[in-house]
Amino acid sequence: MTRTVARPTAVVRIDHSSAIQLAADVARSCAEQCELPGAMPDQAAVLASELASNLDKHATGGALYVQQLSLGAGLEILTADRGPGMHDLQRCLTDGYTTTGTLGAGLGAVSRIATELTIRTEAGTGTLVSARLTLPGQPRPARNTGFLCLPADGEQECGDAGAIVENDNIRTAIVIDGLGHGPQAAEVAQIALRAFHTASHQPLPQLMTVLHRALRHSRGAAVGLLRLHADRAQYCGIGNVRTLAFSSRGVDHRLTGQPGIVGWKMPNPKAHSIPLAPGTTAVLHSDGINAQWAHAPSHFMLRLPPPLLAAALAHGHRSSRDDATVLCVQAHQES
Repeated sequence: MTRTVARPTAVVRIDHSSAIQLAADVARSCAEQCELPGAMPDQAAVLASELASNLDKHATGGALYVQQLSLGAGLEILTADRGPGMHDLQRCLTDGYTTTGTLGAGLGAVSRIATELTIRTEAGTGTLVSARLTLPGQPRPARNTGFLCLPADGEQECGDAGAIVENDNIRTAIVIDGLGHGPQAAEVAQIALRAFHTASHQPLPQLMTVLHRALRHSRGAAVGLLRLHADRAQYCGIGNVRTLAFSSRGVDHRLTGQPGIVGWKMPNPKAHSIPLAPGTTAVLHSDGINAQWAHAPSHFMLRLPPPLLAAALAHGHRSSRDDATVLCVQAHQES
């Protein structure tokens, strides 16, 4: 069984050239927290510096996100912006190519250092990048998972949390939204996360009951649980964690939690099953992500791989006044 306890995502807004060094420092610190050995923290700093420099030179409304990988050991650096996009992505990845008179080492250096690099861009919309760094000789991280967890502006701790557990090729995902925000909500989220990892193998209604018991005498939480098999998904939710399943054709399923609060007044939890067509992406998110994004998602967004979809939702549809978590996952794919 593989699992992760996700720390909150660190975010650096690239609104001035001075933010480039800050991005490098944050990435190095996160790599050290992830216990990446040797020169890998310095490599993480180079990745962040090059990506932040690209945002500073070429993009508008850009930000860099740094976090532990949602499945497996390693680090992920994501960037998102609001334009203008790259007109010739392959040329931009070539060493020596520049539009600003510099050495042109940016994306070429990133592609050499990163274990895995994923980029999507659309002229007039913007660019999304995921650069992952993992230990040599280890299995590559799953491309079909994405996650961001952001505290409300001004808060150091996040009252949201999320995780993915994989057991016998079955993935179980959780998003937790502790009521309110700040340290007390963060404590609730972490209690629920620990309980999830002790009982993640149980049927979803029983798992929700375990979480309910763990959160007694706390302020409580909204919780969404999703279990993905190869051809179907099971969902169990209490409160306002939203869940959707969609493909490049559009949104196929919208699932809402039962009214209640996990840890306080919770109804008898029920699980629902939905079919999963190949390539379906499931999204769970707290109410810190504006739900209107799913009313008419663009063709560009519907085709994003899970890591970049998570970044797009957090960057473009987040309320900065609340904690915000988004988790995107597809069923396990045999390599």
